[in-house]
Amino acid sequence: MKQSISERAVTYLANREHSVLELTQKLRKAGFEHNDIDNTLAQLQQAGLQSDERFTESYIRSRSNRGYGAIRIKIELKERGVATGIITEYLEKAQIDWYTLAAEVRCKRFGEEQPEDVKSRLKQQRFLQYRGFSHEQITESFN
Repeated sequence: MKQSISERAVTYLANREHSVLELTQKLRKAGFEHNDIDNTLAQLQQAGLQSDERFTESYIRSRSNRGYGAIRIKIELKERGVATGIITEYLEKAQIDWYTLAAEVRCKRFGEEQPEDVKSRLKQQRFLQYRGFSHEQITESFN
């Protein structure tokens, strides 16, 4: 028996929070029509089953717990179709000390000791930059 569009969308949301863009892409890939997708997503939002705000909050918590910085998280959320205003609001609400997180991530990956040469320091800086930490956060992580 084929699942209805609503059932399919709720199944996706039962597994984890999704942004509107992610749900739209998954439902389109499953072969549903554009108008049906828009109508279903509007109903899910009215019912409180889908929320970009809740998705953003969950995503920030998840990615920061895995050692990613605000810059990378912001880029990833934009790629998932979340509005810039929502991203900014929830990054500020997150109560994350990005300086401490950068230092913890560096120590976990490279150990407590300071890099012994410029090459090692640059490698560590590039790693933290890739993870989405700002220049100030990276510099502070070496102190």
